[in-house]
Parts: sequence; C-alpha cells; structure tokens
Amino acid sequence: MGGALGLDLGTSGLRALLIDEAGQPVGAAERAYGVAHPHPGWSEQDPADWIAALEAVMADLAARFPEAMAGVRGIGVSGHMHGATLLDAAMTPIRPCILWNDTRSHAEAARLDALPGLRETSGNIVFPGFTAPKLDWVRRHEPEAFARVAKVLLPAAFLNLYLTGRAVADMSDSAGTSWFDTGRRDWSDALLEAGHMRRGQMPDLVEGSDPAGTLRPELAARWGIGPGAVVAGGAGDNAAAACGTGALAEGQGFVSLGTSGVLLAARDGYRPDPGNALHTFCHAVPGRWYQMGVILSATDSLNWLARISGQSPADLTRALGEDLQAPGRVRFLPYLSGERTPHNDATIRGAFTGLGAETGLPDLTRAVLEGVAFALRDCAEALRGAGADLGHLLAIGGGARSDYWLRLIATVLGVPLQVPAGGELGAALGAARLGRVAASGAAPETEMTPPAIARTVAPEPALADAFEEAYRGFRAAYPGLKAIQ
Repeated sequence: MGGALGLDLGTSGLRALLIDEAGQPVGAAERAYGVAHPHPGWSEQDPADWIAALEAVMADLAARFPEAMAGVRGIGVSGHMHGATLLDAAMTPIRPCILWNDTRSHAEAARLDALPGLRETSGNIVFPGFTAPKLDWVRRHEPEAFARVAKVLLPAAFLNLYLTGRAVADMSDSAGTSWFDTGRRDWSDALLEAGHMRRGQMPDLVEGSDPAGTLRPELAARWGIGPGAVVAGGAGDNAAAACGTGALAEGQGFVSLGTSGVLLAARDGYRPDPGNALHTFCHAVPGRWYQMGVILSATDSLNWLARISGQSPADLTRALGEDLQAPGRVRFLPYLSGERTPHNDATIRGAFTGLGAETGLPDLTRAVLEGVAFALRDCAEALRGAGADLGHLLAIGGGARSDYWLRLIATVLGVPLQVPAGGELGAALGAARLGRVAASGAAPETEMTPPAIARTVAPEPALADAFEEAYRGFRAAYPGLKAIQ
C-alpha cells in the first residue's frame, strides 16, 4: 500500500505528518505563519506564505526521513474552511485570502441568508465567515478585483492546485461555501447565481478519499517522492479530524476542547437543521455527512481568566481538586467573541452572574468551566434535535488534559467521554489516511479507525440533577444579555 503524507493547513501554521505502510506515524514537521488584520474584523493571509511553509516542511521531512519519503504513495490535504482565495486567469492570487474568522461580510451574509430556499439547499445558515458572502463583499467593495476572478479556491484546494496543477476541491470543504447543494453533493447553480458567481469559477469536485490528481514531477523530484504519488481530494479541517479519530458512522463523534469548542457527530444521512446554527456538511468519504455545534470560546475562556488573574490555566484548575463539585452560585456565560451554536449571535458578549462578597478565584474558575460545559450542552441539544446519536464521544484538544473538566462535561452532557491512549490524532492524520485510501482504493472504513482508548470518563449520577437545574438557569440568562450589550 505504501506510505502517505498528511498536510494540515491551519490558521497559524502548516503541519506535515508522514506515516508508513502500516499507517503508523514516522515523523512530522511544522512551520508557522501570521495572520493580517488590516482593519477591525478583517482576517487575511497571503497564499504565498502557505507555499513557503509547505516547501519548508517538505524539505525538513526529506532531510530527516528520506526512505519514508521515497515510499509515499498518497498525499492528503486538510485546510481551514471557508477561506476565499481569488485567482485570475493565470491561476495567480489576486488579493490575500479572506479567512474563516473574517467578519466584514456580515451585511452580505444577512442578505444571502434571507433568500428563499438558500438554507434548504445549502443545509446551513449563511454565516459571515462563509465563502459566498466574502465574494459578494468583494463584488461590492473591490469591483476591479471581482472582475478578474477566474477561480475561487478554498485554502486546501489551493494547496491541491500547487501539488497537482489542477483546481480540485472535495465535498466536505465545499459544503461550507453557501454555493453548495449539500444533500446532492454538487455546486448549486441557483446559489451561485444568488451570489453573482458562475459554475466555471468553481473547482472540480471529488470525494475527499478519491484521487484529485498526481503530484507534479518537479515537486516529487525535489522532495524525494517517487513518481506518480496520488493526491487525494482532501477535507475541511473538522472532517479530516473526524477521519483521524475514526468518526465516520452514526453514533461516532468527538468533543474538541480547543480555543473554540466543537461537538461533532458523524451522520449516515443528510438531516440539516440550520435553525439551531448547526453546521451540516458532507463528510470526506462518500455517502456520509457530519453535523457539528461550535462554540467560539472554550479554552479561550479559561485562558482569559488565567491572563487577568496572573495564573496559568493548569494552576486554576488544580485549585479545584480532583472531585467534581456541585455547581456553585456563580454563572459564567462564555460569549467572549460572540457565539455560533445555537444562538448565531456575533454581538453577544460574556458575563458573570451571582457574584458576592465571598466569591473567590476558585469560584470564578469553576463557573468558567461550567459555562463552557453548558454551552457544549447547547450544542448537544441541537444535535439531538436533529436526530444525532451521542451515545459516546471521544475527548480531544488541549482542554481534555483537565480531568475535572472532563468529569464536568460528561455529567452535563450525560455522555461518557473516551480519552484516547495518546499518539497522533486529528486533521493531519486524517489527511494522510485520505491519501492512503486515494492511492490504494481501500475502503475508508478499513483505514479510518478509532484510536485505542486509555480510559472512559463517565457521568456522575449523584450530581446530574444539580447540573440539570444549573443548566436551565444558564439558558434562562441568555435573553437578558441583550440589555447589557
């Protein structure tokens, strides 16, 4: 079957993971790059920085692992979703890529979202971070640039173009554009027309586990990869992470405690529910979809408290001890940067309530952890309302290192959390697995298997009722925030 290479194009850097014929990690390399914020709410990157990072990590791997690089037969790319990379007729970027966390196109997003049938076709709310409103913004504010657009590529598809010379994107990434019929797994001519775009400006479509092309010979020679290596369609970052954790079928999913929080459930069918700000996207493998709820401030909330208190996040959580405590009187609403699921509210902000003269830093820490857990419960309720099976979840991300937080989240969600035994997880591994499947023709299920589980964190029944009551109080506080924005 041969080895494979996974490339994860993140917002802050590119990670390359090399795996061997048995699918085991051999080595990895990373390079960082910056994000430009030329105006408030703007977030951009120069695609040339991605290519420079790619060349650097490939040179690093070629120098350290020449035999493994020579054995690479498949390559997969994962990328941060929704970014608008505008190319002219020569396939040269016209302007910096507008990233997923850029909010300048909020008015254009609202216009598109109000169009009859748009949510029904795309399966999603049109968020300002999605691709279609970005292009509508460029049309209105940069008409000369808009007139030159020959292709619009998502970040992962731009790397595919560099690797293969072909403009090809996969279904999972394309489903986050608001130009895509997510149920039919194809571009929608009606949605493209609504956004003043044409099908010819879109990349060709393949499934993420199917071949998108072969590695250009000059790159293969420079990087020490044998001729004919297959480049897969690839995936958006969360679909790739699902491939890396083996979350392909109904009942499989994960909770990710990173800067933001993600609760993802694999789906065997297409069952959109955009009214709750759920994301419903194609999976990276044929015939499957996934849904996820997203909160914007997960570990970001704890990091904020650590910053203003002068302590580390680990010190804050360590002060709570090991045993899960009943919810306190203090509540924290973790909307430091607005919120996605289920509120779709970019202007809402966070708050503490229930403060008293006796309130100390441990009370605030506990409230922050509980607030994030309750926000994830909002995501779980939205997913359950769409029919998702949340029988058990993997716990991944930096926040999953806190046993207290895991016990809390398991109890608030009412779901056992499985803690992986360690090793490589996530989008780079998922991308490498997609590369292996594209090169070998193997069934995705044989490659994208769950990790070994070190332990399972079960809900604590004795505290379930107390946290249920606290969650209802958390939910009741949301409407009142409108008055204090």
